[in-house]
Amino acid sequence: MMKPGFALFETAVGRCGIVWGERGVACVCLPEARPADTRAKLVRRFPAALESSPPAVVQRAVDRIVTLLRGETADLTQIELDMATVSPFHRRVYDLARTIPSGSTLSYGELAARVGSPGGARAVGQALGRNPFAIVVPCHRVLAAGGKIGGFSASGGLEIKRKMLKIEQAERSLFDGDGKLGFDPALAVAHLRASDTKLRRLIDRIGPCRMQLKTTPSLFAALAESIVYQQLHGKAAATIFARVRALFPRARGAITATQILNASEADLRGAGLSNGKYLALQDLAERTKMGTIPALAQIQKLDDEAIIECLSEVRGIGRWTVEMLLIFRLGRPDILPLDDFGVRKGYSIAFGTSELPNKAELEARAKRWRPYRSVASWYLWRATDSLA
Repeated sequence: MMKPGFALFETAVGRCGIVWGERGVACVCLPEARPADTRAKLVRRFPAALESSPPAVVQRAVDRIVTLLRGETADLTQIELDMATVSPFHRRVYDLARTIPSGSTLSYGELAARVGSPGGARAVGQALGRNPFAIVVPCHRVLAAGGKIGGFSASGGLEIKRKMLKIEQAERSLFDGDGKLGFDPALAVAHLRASDTKLRRLIDRIGPCRMQLKTTPSLFAALAESIVYQQLHGKAAATIFARVRALFPRARGAITATQILNASEADLRGAGLSNGKYLALQDLAERTKMGTIPALAQIQKLDDEAIIECLSEVRGIGRWTVEMLLIFRLGRPDILPLDDFGVRKGYSIAFGTSELPNKAELEARAKRWRPYRSVASWYLWRATDSLA
């Protein structure tokens, strides 16, 4: 049985607060202007709760909230909420709001219809305005008619609502989209054909660019998969990665940093990870938990070299791994993997050289391919594939 208590915790939107009691989480609040104001608010509303370290079950809820606000996949539907003082109608509204997936939205009218109260948009709005479980009951995902952002009673108002939606929608647009690139491949191909006669011959032989983004629920999951796949045949790597994911049968979606940190070394090594890859996953998970790995919304704002510099600090992740992320996960158009054998081999085939080019030769020729060197690389890979 948990004694009533509360704690403040850091997130991507500021220092939030959480209150717990015997029946579960009693309150989650978004940041006030100052942490002292958030603390004072909780003390006024819950005088019997003392500030203390969260018990394990509450800490797991905090970890999931932090993960979600960092722009990664996190299941908050399993967090036990204390709704003893919530009216039956408000409870129905909150329960249905919790079914809205991250990256999606409903209107007040749509939620009213689902709760069995057509025409009750105003009543739904009032219920969400009194929501004591911010983020866990995602009232920020409920919009006014016509897709307008509508009101938001939490501290920070519409600005923090926009920020939370941007974090979640950045996740969806980057990693759960339809595989479309963030640039026009036809325009890229036209530029490459016009800028390099020999590359044009290769393009004409291969045909249209069919490069697509790979989807994944989070930056952590993408990097973790890259670590497992390094220096392994695709089928062997897929088998090991599936075994790692199978260690967490109750989890939904991709593996998370928290799951890796909570797993034993024996279990992870038993799934087939080498010692180096085990240590690399541990380092990635620890950096993710500490917040030194950028959130998905943040990574969009960084240039290519800044992303390479940041992520290459993780054990087991080098420049090539980040370049593959930039091309095939983030859709960056101007990446040239100078160390990639397939690119160098494809160059030798397309340009009729007897030996593979060195970095200086490849980089010099590729100046004319800017700003679409990623697409040029894709065609060079296809040239290598044609020999298989």
